[in-house]
Amino acid sequence: MQNWRIKLSLFLNYFVFAILLNSVGTVILQVQNNYGITQGSASILEAFKDLSIAIVSFLVASYIARIGYKRSMLLALALVIIACLLMPFIGGFAMTKVLFALTGAGFALIKVSVFATIGLVTSNKKDHASFMNFIESFFMIGILTGYFIFSAFVDSADPTSTSWLKVYYLLAGISALAFLLLLSSPLDESSVKTPETKPLSQDFIDMFKLAIRPLVLIFVVSAFFYVLIEQSIMSWLPTFNSQVLHLSTSLSIQMASILAASTAIGRFIAGIVLRKIHWLLVLIVCLVLAAILVLLVIPLASKLNVTSINHWADAPLVAFIFPVIGLLLAPVYPAINSVILSSLPKRQHGPMSGLIVIFSALGGTTGSIITGHIFQAYGGQTAFYFSLVPISILIVSLIFFNRLQKKTTADVLPDTLPVN
Repeated sequence: MQNWRIKLSLFLNYFVFAILLNSVGTVILQVQNNYGITQGSASILEAFKDLSIAIVSFLVASYIARIGYKRSMLLALALVIIACLLMPFIGGFAMTKVLFALTGAGFALIKVSVFATIGLVTSNKKDHASFMNFIESFFMIGILTGYFIFSAFVDSADPTSTSWLKVYYLLAGISALAFLLLLSSPLDESSVKTPETKPLSQDFIDMFKLAIRPLVLIFVVSAFFYVLIEQSIMSWLPTFNSQVLHLSTSLSIQMASILAASTAIGRFIAGIVLRKIHWLLVLIVCLVLAAILVLLVIPLASKLNVTSINHWADAPLVAFIFPVIGLLLAPVYPAINSVILSSLPKRQHGPMSGLIVIFSALGGTTGSIITGHIFQAYGGQTAFYFSLVPISILIVSLIFFNRLQKKTTADVLPDTLPVN
């Protein structure tokens, strides 16, 4: 397979950051147990992760081709290796904030570089869309793996135990392996190199010009609300399982993995389905079904007996069914990302990837903080009913996005990926 080593490296890089970034739901639960942090205060961890992603993306996205995609990814991996090694030694809520800030900064470099690199290692729009879905499905496999890795280090018998911090030694080792694989993988970036005579300020101006295009504006609205939905559910599902469904701490984390597994399966299936069916039809159907699922399943959480549950076999039906929403939400993000990137010239993939990361991060932070405060004030059921609002907005924005994308496609640029 052509470019197989760099493609494998991209998968492993995404896998590492999937575990670290999406451990925020688990860590939110643990800091409540270990450090006596309230739900509203714990929600700030999402902001440390996502705002650092947004800030770093804003600062470097327009210059990423000058820095180099491979060099940027190596720097990102080095940051998380250092953060993971420090976490068990220092501990505490403050160090947890630092961990997510460094992880977010690293992910900004990784995601912009990975999205831009996909255009270099694929040959047409269909290949681009398929690879985008597969790499995003592997991201969900990383999240799924992370739930089980973290739950293995959690002491359910003593919720206040800090033994779970030892998991970061393992994560540092995986990150080091990813660093070495990337270091030894060749990547030809000559086609996107910025001329040395072009001033740095012009790169920044070009990104702003890109951001105000109508197609890009409606895209970032769509990306913002999708990630708002995804992160509001993903970050608070372990707490929902523990405090609303009365599962033990370890089981709450493990059962949250159903969401990651269903999302991974959904994106893998989407990688096949989107080759045959128009992306808008697939996404609208999925979002409508997701809204129906919320309305039908969340009420089941109000009919539970208040008893501690320690085993999968004893878990209530809602703990199994609600996370399947990931299967329905799964195709949205990679599909719209592929549509916008494959509609632009390769030279704009770096800046566009930066805009994707910035608004995704802002959406994730907004969703988690709003959900955390609703959870604290009105309870977990009301917090998850909140997802119906952004789902409705997203359906409308996708319809407008499709209309603008059709107009843009009519004026194909010369170095846009060819249609196969």
